[in-house]
Amino acid sequence: MDRALPVLEKYGENASAFLALNAGNEFFTLPDEDGLIAYRRAGRYLVQFGGVFAAPERQPVLLREFRAAAARERRRIVGVQLQRADAELYRAAGFTINQVGASYSVPLPDFSLRGSKFVKLRNKISRAGRSGLEVREVDFAAYADRIAAIDRTWLRAKGRHVKEIEFLVGQLGGPAQRLRRLFVGLLDGEPVAYISYSPAFGSRPGWLHDLSRRLPQTVPGVMEAVNAHAAGRFKEEGAGWLHFGFTPFTGLDPEHELAGHSPLTAKFMRLLAEHGGAVYPAQTQLAYKEKWAPEPALPEYLAFDGGARLGAIWQILRVTKSV
Repeated sequence: MDRALPVLEKYGENASAFLALNAGNEFFTLPDEDGLIAYRRAGRYLVQFGGVFAAPERQPVLLREFRAAAARERRRIVGVQLQRADAELYRAAGFTINQVGASYSVPLPDFSLRGSKFVKLRNKISRAGRSGLEVREVDFAAYADRIAAIDRTWLRAKGRHVKEIEFLVGQLGGPAQRLRRLFVGLLDGEPVAYISYSPAFGSRPGWLHDLSRRLPQTVPGVMEAVNAHAAGRFKEEGAGWLHFGFTPFTGLDPEHELAGHSPLTAKFMRLLAEHGGAVYPAQTQLAYKEKWAPEPALPEYLAFDGGARLGAIWQILRVTKSV
């Protein structure tokens, strides 16, 4: 982390770049280059997260050497959650590029829940407040056991075969925790919900709305109340953006596809968008994010080395524990 964090702070244009610090990720670096590539091994693939974190003029060098390292291991690269500039870089290097979803953000300087478009959201927040909800920013170490209890209950409510998604979402604890911020909703002094926020760097700095969990029986509006409280705090502090992050299988548009994309993969993404709720709750996440009237969605991409393969998509689903 000591070496990776300064690189992400300088070159992490993707609002989710901080997730590269997740435990379990590996970093590809070169001795004389100020940059890194975050990835995990999965089957015959190196599943790369978020593009090349380096100065634009040095990105082709790291990508070329990473590709060579993968070849020496007899593995292929599949990149996930690449932004448009990343996708152009990978396409120029011969990768096949397909849109996989989109990310959503709200500018904070003018953030307000006034107006008719936020009536339903305000009503939900008011309902949670009338139930006695208190929202507070807390230290994770002091609440770790109670947060873990929420996680266990939340996961059990999803069903016995559901796994906790990894890799493309953040974590709690560990060395990076000192940089995150944790807001909890409390009823009668006990936490019933929380949202963890990670720092966002680049040209749209601010905070990333990351992990969010609540007890199933909690009154509606709790998550919205916690986020509204945190957004207000961030605005007061002068933060520029509240990012809601990447949601796969949403915002898909043929106009976002790059030349040379795989039509079969595009069709498969649309199929997952329509029927992939069992794989990933994309529509539920999108509905929550759209409540906050985000800016137009930014497309994000997959990059396949050597052509699109369903096996590569399968390994992404495995490494994220979506299947």
